[in-house]
Amino acid sequence: MRRACYLFALFNLFLLSKGNAQEMNPEKLSELISQVADTTTTNGNAIQFMYKERPLICVYDENANRMRIISPIIETKDLEEEQLLNMLVANFHSALDVKYALSDEVIWSVFIHPLKELADHQVLDAIDQVYAASVTFGTSYSSTTLVFPGNSKKKDNPKEKKLIERG
Repeated sequence: MRRACYLFALFNLFLLSKGNAQEMNPEKLSELISQVADTTTTNGNAIQFMYKERPLICVYDENANRMRIISPIIETKDLEEEQLLNMLVANFHSALDVKYALSDEVIWSVFIHPLKELADHQVLDAIDQVYAASVTFGTSYSSTTLVFPGNSKKKDNPKEKKLIERG
């Protein structure tokens, strides 16, 4: 009897979760972005938009069930070692659902997620976090006010590198 009750509860939980499942698609994604963006431009599977005077891009692939929202931050030629180390620490402690990443000689703030499984509020939160991580680069390196505990101290003065001499 106990096992039957357990199975019944699991079955109902499964049905409830399926009933509330979000089926995100490009049209809904575009609609959500348009609600908060200053301007939008769609080009194929990419939506370029300005959010609080910051450029963001949403790229999606329905066949792969993936999407990402990105914002360019700084070219690597202008990147200091201290910034690189701080962004790596932030990826662990203060850049929560977004990460700092490198592509095409540019540092980006990036949110990556399966497309269909996204809920409306997750898209809007992702936009806020990508924006925040982008504008706090160089200062707090954070996507929200939440910081995971631990050694989150950013490096202020990098140690001088010692060259290893080979004999």
